[in-house]
Amino acid sequence: MTNIPIITTTRFTMRPLREADTAALFPTFADQQQNLYMSRAHFTSEAELWGWLADPDWNGRTWIAEDDEGAVLGRFVAMPAHENGVQEIGYVTVKHRQGEGIARECSEVLVKHLLHEGARKLIAEVDVDNEPSIKVLERLGFTREAHLREHETTHIGLRDILLYGLLSSEFS
Repeated sequence: MTNIPIITTTRFTMRPLREADTAALFPTFADQQQNLYMSRAHFTSEAELWGWLADPDWNGRTWIAEDDEGAVLGRFVAMPAHENGVQEIGYVTVKHRQGEGIARECSEVLVKHLLHEGARKLIAEVDVDNEPSIKVLERLGFTREAHLREHETTHIGLRDILLYGLLSSEFS
């Protein structure tokens, strides 16, 4: 497994995933509406969720954001993309803490970290109807690079996907 360093923001700490995080993440990942734009349907048990989170064949890295009281706030990921120097990011904020700027603040520090590690470009794929996620990416300076029509079949059907990108030279 790749090294996952602790990263801090003004308000939060981002640390490696622990099995105990599953209980805090489960209410969000078990909610059909919260999982509307994921590539798979909601989870039906904590065991199923942990199996997905800890999949040994997945080549990405996971950070769990927590507040100063240790409450789990979300999952933030980075994974190698189509070539060296390009990383894909993703994020989910727990449903009872959405709207507090957690996704933006933690994604921003993750972007800085990945660029500092040497990534030349970051990308994110987002469902065309996922307005909250689109807003986060645009606030971080990502540019919409493509609208991939009927690109992915998910549990809600055939979906259009937007591809966002951020070059290291564009991030301030």
